[in-house]
Amino acid sequence: MSTHAKRERLLLADLLETAGPEAPTLCEGWTTRDLAAHVVVRERRPDAAGGILVKQLASRLERVTAEFLAKPYDELIGLIRTGPPRFSPFSLKQVDEMSNVIEFYVHAEDVRRAQPDWTPRELDPVFQDALWSRLERSARLMGRGVPTGLVLRRPDGQTTVARRGAPVVTVTGQPSELVMFAYGRQGAAKVELDGEENAIAQLRATKQLGI
Repeated sequence: MSTHAKRERLLLADLLETAGPEAPTLCEGWTTRDLAAHVVVRERRPDAAGGILVKQLASRLERVTAEFLAKPYDELIGLIRTGPPRFSPFSLKQVDEMSNVIEFYVHAEDVRRAQPDWTPRELDPVFQDALWSRLERSARLMGRGVPTGLVLRRPDGQTTVARRGAPVVTVTGQPSELVMFAYGRQGAAKVELDGEENAIAQLRATKQLGI
């Protein structure tokens, strides 16, 4: 049976292939080629991928990414489709599901929603629940730097606190949309915000959501 991560991986590869190497994405300053290289480096070069979070490794990440950017775009797409090599932790199904469901979902939407005529995907309840469970675990990391208190709320009333503080803004939407919001794609997320007007404006404008 296909896992959520595998399904989103293949969808991302298809979207990147269809868009071509120079299409825009929601990742500021990144084309689809940049995004494809990022995905490949993250799971195939752990010695460099740490630079995403660790400043001391940033220069190595930059060098390795440049090497992959120079590869043919079709080759990058193929590497995404085939997945990580056996030595990579991402080759383990449990790690793949834990680490890549949101990663591939968000990046697939980065490609889709950068287009002016995009429409929301119809996602089944099981996948929405899978996104929610992962968002619950990562919400505080994603919201640690925002300037307001932040509560994420599903339409059924389930909530998770991304940041304690006042004033509080409550963001309501389907888990898929809350993921986009919490991972820094506020402008492309179909959500409703409730709170003080100034706090909402600050939250919409902040660049501190996400990693």
